[in-house]
Amino acid sequence: MTDTQQLIRAVAEADSPARMIAAVQKLADAKDEAAIPTLIAVFGYNNPAAAVAAVTGLTQLGEASVPQLLAQIDDYNYGARAYSIRALAAIADPRALDILLASAATDFAPSVRRAAAKGLGNLRFAKLPVSERQTAQAKALETLLFISQDADWSIRYAAVVGLEALAKNPDLQQPIQARFAEILAFDPENAIRARVQLAHQ
Repeated sequence: MTDTQQLIRAVAEADSPARMIAAVQKLADAKDEAAIPTLIAVFGYNNPAAAVAAVTGLTQLGEASVPQLLAQIDDYNYGARAYSIRALAAIADPRALDILLASAATDFAPSVRRAAAKGLGNLRFAKLPVSERQTAQAKALETLLFISQDADWSIRYAAVVGLEALAKNPDLQQPIQARFAEILAFDPENAIRARVQLAHQ
């Protein structure tokens, strides 16, 4: 049995929340691609600290985690889904674009939508072929502008964070600045207006 297999077994056999957290942290620290399925499975264990450790481990493994994260998005457990989206957002691989677009716009769980909105702004669009890059950025912009008008203030806040990151692209600054001006003029939430002012600095 390899070291990683032993660490995976320790996760499976953990008999308390504290042991689960410790086992997942050790597995994450191993930085072994063989750990990816187990780290993703942890999202469904209802142990937030272990799930956060798993997100960190998957993020450190980077692009290698993306295909399995995309394949194993949990349609039934929104908590698990939120952690998957957080990991994809942190890795920022543009292969996650479609799932982030759909999650930001239509997921019923606010935690999933917030994570996806922030992720959309930070995607590494430069990794896409030039022919696809503009379309991908336009889709991200359209979705973030749309959800910046959401009824849930926390979704609007996440949209502002995503739009601020997207505005690093000079071609997208004009519509983003126009939307920020509208938010400053009309959004009733102090926190959101303050976040827009921060983005302007």
